[in-house]
Amino acid sequence: MIDWIANLIAQIGPLGVALLMFLENVFPPIPSELIMPLAGFNAAQGTMSLPVVILAGTAGSLAGATLWYLLGRAVGAERIRRLAARHGRWLTVSPGDVDRASAWFDRHGGKAVFFGRLVPAVRTLISIPAGLAGMPLGRFLGWSALGSLLWTTFLAIAGYMLEGAYARVERWVDPVSTFVVIAVVVIYVWRVITWKPHR
Repeated sequence: MIDWIANLIAQIGPLGVALLMFLENVFPPIPSELIMPLAGFNAAQGTMSLPVVILAGTAGSLAGATLWYLLGRAVGAERIRRLAARHGRWLTVSPGDVDRASAWFDRHGGKAVFFGRLVPAVRTLISIPAGLAGMPLGRFLGWSALGSLLWTTFLAIAGYMLEGAYARVERWVDPVSTFVVIAVVVIYVWRVITWKPHR
């Protein structure tokens, strides 16, 4: 995968960075922990500008997040509420849980989106509840852009400073991503096993 990412960035430059970051948000197995350090390394070699690399990565990331947000918005909380009433065990939520989550998101949605964009694996997932809760698009885009900008800046600068050793960034961040995914799966399985319908 590393050769494919490197070739795409080399061939189409910042547009390739934006495209890869978009795909990373839509298809998480393409890791931003590798894309942005590689792009930062290219900037250190003088083939691209570091600020342009960061902006391209942020734009691609934001486009991918917006796609998931719009999907959540299209489904809507009411449809999830009906699904929860019929398939609560497998969704591990009741209609009341949906209402409480929506109310919580109304109060804390901005912070959730911002910090979610900084956490591996959660970056993609956080857009869906934002859409389901009907978070205003402008507010979602603002918090997502800020979080994405910080994340892409961190990774690009790490690649820029490490130059040829950019793969170290992936080796450092990848275990965190794996841990988060495993934790989400374990929590889901636990909730399915212990789920009881609210009376």
